[in-house]
Amino acid sequence: MIKIAVLDAATLGDDLELSPLDALGEVAVYQSTAPCEVAERLYGVDVVMLNKIKLNESNLTHAESLKLICIAATGYDNVDIAYCRESGIAVTNVEGYSTDSVCQVTLAMALNLATHIPEYTRYVRDGIYTKSGVANRLIPPYNELAGKTWGVVGLGNIGKKVAAVASAIGCRVVACKRTLEEGYECVDIDTLCRISDIITLHTPLNDGTRNLINRDRLTLMKKHVIIINAARGAVTDEKAVADAVVEGRIGAFGSDVYTAEPFTEDHPFHKIRNYDNVCLTPHMAWGSVEARNRLLNEMIKNIKAFYDGERRYRID
Repeated sequence: MIKIAVLDAATLGDDLELSPLDALGEVAVYQSTAPCEVAERLYGVDVVMLNKIKLNESNLTHAESLKLICIAATGYDNVDIAYCRESGIAVTNVEGYSTDSVCQVTLAMALNLATHIPEYTRYVRDGIYTKSGVANRLIPPYNELAGKTWGVVGLGNIGKKVAAVASAIGCRVVACKRTLEEGYECVDIDTLCRISDIITLHTPLNDGTRNLINRDRLTLMKKHVIIINAARGAVTDEKAVADAVVEGRIGAFGSDVYTAEPFTEDHPFHKIRNYDNVCLTPHMAWGSVEARNRLLNEMIKNIKAFYDGERRYRID
């Protein structure tokens, strides 16, 4: 019987029903796994399922039974793929399951920050509107997004979906990716930073995208620019972004991802978390109910495919 271990089930949500895994074999579900516990929990396991746990030579060395690593995500920077390849351990991810979910949250952030929704709702919630005697309030002023330039960094499934939505609401869309793509107005990253009113990040984290939005590129941007990171925390220089917010050099900032998750009190974003022009969410953009169910179903298909001798979403 196949032995399966789920190392960080809590990151998948308490409402996700994992019982379909029981049809595949003997399943051990751990809500969380500390780094010092990983090696022990891999011992004797054939298949491991994980979301955020880091796997590398330090904890895979003695996982002699391990045949397959199933990553509950599209990104796989938490797994040492080269080591797995050398050790004969198959690795799978899942693509496309969260496209609609991340696009929805990205758009929600953009609309929230552009329209100052927190300020307006607070005005009503706190009773100031009732006491004002004035039928409407238009402070702070807000602008329409139609006619603005929306810069999309990364044109994978999510980037293309965001580009389509941005275009649908009347924005001029410019995109930055490594290779030109027909049907899109592609520009280099510096040009995108200079001309965009909204910049949303949807690129994988690698050596070429680490600190892509850095102090120098922040100086190129319009003072009213809205920046939203829906990629990976390290795609931005987090301290440089926080400083730009504090100093009023950018209009607004939203992020669902961080270099440390959850971020600690000494993280640069801790000091800006309550700013009205900042929207920080707890890495939830990928996790709609529908997306998480698609994810689990695709992971089950990956396991079945592996044992049927097929390659499916293999990244090793």
